[in-house]
Amino acid sequence: MPRRWVAALACLAALVALACEGGNSAKPRPTTSAAPSSGPGGIAALGDSISTGFASCLVLTSCERNSWSTGDGLRVQSHYRRLLEQNPAIRDRTYNHARPGARADALEGQAQAAVRDRADYVTVLIGANDVCRGGVDAMTPVARFRADVDRGLRVLRTGRPKARVLVVSIPDLYRLWEVGHDDARATRAWRRGICPALLAEATSTAPADRARRAAVRDRINAYNVELKAACRAYGSRCRHDGGALHKVRFTLDLLNPLDWFHPNATGQGRIAEVTWRSSGLAN
Repeated sequence: MPRRWVAALACLAALVALACEGGNSAKPRPTTSAAPSSGPGGIAALGDSISTGFASCLVLTSCERNSWSTGDGLRVQSHYRRLLEQNPAIRDRTYNHARPGARADALEGQAQAAVRDRADYVTVLIGANDVCRGGVDAMTPVARFRADVDRGLRVLRTGRPKARVLVVSIPDLYRLWEVGHDDARATRAWRRGICPALLAEATSTAPADRARRAAVRDRINAYNVELKAACRAYGSRCRHDGGALHKVRFTLDLLNPLDWFHPNATGQGRIAEVTWRSSGLAN
């Protein structure tokens, strides 16, 4: 092959690599945490797949660069990017301890990791997996959910008493069913077992299915009441979003086209926008 062709191919490969690094690739970045330092502690995310940016890179795996909380990609104006504009010293001090499938009982361990990171700002978004079980009877009881949340917050209050904590309300998953149950693409995806307590038999109007969906809606509302109360009990260093995320009127264009459940990059940006207003950190 002539040398000029080899050079041209090398240049083309370099351009493709740069485009992928700029955020257009579907390949997610590895889950990493920066090493703690003596400077500003940065930001830590606790919670479930929503905070990992799951499926926002068009693959069904975490894509932390698009996380509403700690993401550093260009497609989402995350809390981290907003904080970075205020204080460049926190660059690369992001710690994402959220995990797909995590329920409230995982918060304690995640909070311990945030304490080890010496995070100064911690976001908490948890609860969707406590309702998205195999059925209504399998959902986490409200009292246990509150106890799990309290344990996680207690770790933060003890280990990082000066850190700011933002507790975010659970999204309105019932709204998701409302806007998606007439869409063939969404209902096909949901049949793979996505949040069966709510989305199984999504097109059914049978009384039992309607009652099941209503029970999920009521449980989310009950969890949100407890999240707000837990934050209030924490003290002045904790902010609750006042139900801001739950009030978002999600539409299908804010969801990824693979599972029609997790937010896409635009949806992640919307979460960042509405929750940032409640953080107490906005200029």
